[in-house]
Amino acid sequence: MSVYPLGLKLAGRRVLMVGGGAVATRRVPALLASGAVVEIVSPELTPALQGVVDAGRATWSARRFEPADVDGAWLVHVAVDDPAAAEQVSAAAEERRVFCVRADDRDAATAWTPAVTRQGQVTVAVTDGGDRRRAMAVRDLVAHALESAPPVAAEHKGVALVGAGPGDPELITVKGRRLLAAADVVVADRLVPGMLLGELRPDVEFVDAAKIPYGPSAAQEEINRILVEKALEGKFVVRLKGGDPFVFGRGGEEAIACARAGVPVLVVPGVTSSIAAPALAGIPVTHRGVTHEFTVVSGHIPPEHPDSLVDWPALARMRGTVVLMMGLKNLGAITSRLIAEGRPADTPAAVVQEGSTSHQRSLRSTLGEVTAAVAEAGIRPPAVVVIGDVVHAAV
Repeated sequence: MSVYPLGLKLAGRRVLMVGGGAVATRRVPALLASGAVVEIVSPELTPALQGVVDAGRATWSARRFEPADVDGAWLVHVAVDDPAAAEQVSAAAEERRVFCVRADDRDAATAWTPAVTRQGQVTVAVTDGGDRRRAMAVRDLVAHALESAPPVAAEHKGVALVGAGPGDPELITVKGRRLLAAADVVVADRLVPGMLLGELRPDVEFVDAAKIPYGPSAAQEEINRILVEKALEGKFVVRLKGGDPFVFGRGGEEAIACARAGVPVLVVPGVTSSIAAPALAGIPVTHRGVTHEFTVVSGHIPPEHPDSLVDWPALARMRGTVVLMMGLKNLGAITSRLIAEGRPADTPAAVVQEGSTSHQRSLRSTLGEVTAAVAEAGIRPPAVVVIGDVVHAAV
């Protein structure tokens, strides 16, 4: 059977979903993303669909289907296992000349859902003559081709602050990788995965932010200047940062600088090493029955320094997990202060070096002994320190 491919503009138009199980759970999100007004008719819902209804994104009639439900619908989806019930919906839709998709029997349907891939503003739908697996295989090939295709000029503007993740190049988000492929200029930090930089187009202008020859504050001002200047030249600039741009990444300062210059900014969050590195070492930063909180602290300034903004006495009184970033240099001073303020010296502690990379190392110790253990093991930055009972929660 041949089909006539067609794209439907469903924004603001009513779509009826008959059924509230696993199939409906998979199909409703795409309908909502298209702007459709989704009404679900089903005696029961999956927890995921219940959450959609509770959030007001769809409506639900908690009962079995009635033919009058089709009235006013632009499209009907049938997602039930009972063939007789599905046929009843099909018949009601046919009588009212409304296209009907059937999950149970595509041959009895008047419309099919294709295998779809979306890359930015491009949507590709692959239909088939009954071989669904082949359509999905073709869809995947097209998706790979789109990911590798040269970016469309002028599709992106301004500056994108992209989190590259903790170190493994595969842990950057799909959106982050797509924007990186579209960049005219890339300004990257030292901790950005090198494999990502190796994938840049030959014509991309690369700025190594780690080599800007200024002190910390002046260097940040120079980075801000470069981002604004290149964007005002009409180039699409990706500021690629290790971890997440807003977790000790100074992304907020860069966003402010761009906003003041009238440069549009897009923020793409990244996987922060404060959570990822412990997780990859088998340490959950929270664990049921162990801790209900975790605090991420910058350790680049020692506790006694006048510029320190950390409430160390309060931090020591907390029973939850403390995740210390950029803290190896001041680890001795920090652990001593926490112990002095009341945190027991035998509190479990761990250190994870270069989490998610082939150089990952970790050690477990205690708050009182971890500084000496780090020195003996030769642990070096970048490393994340975890303090709390979660260190042994998953061991």
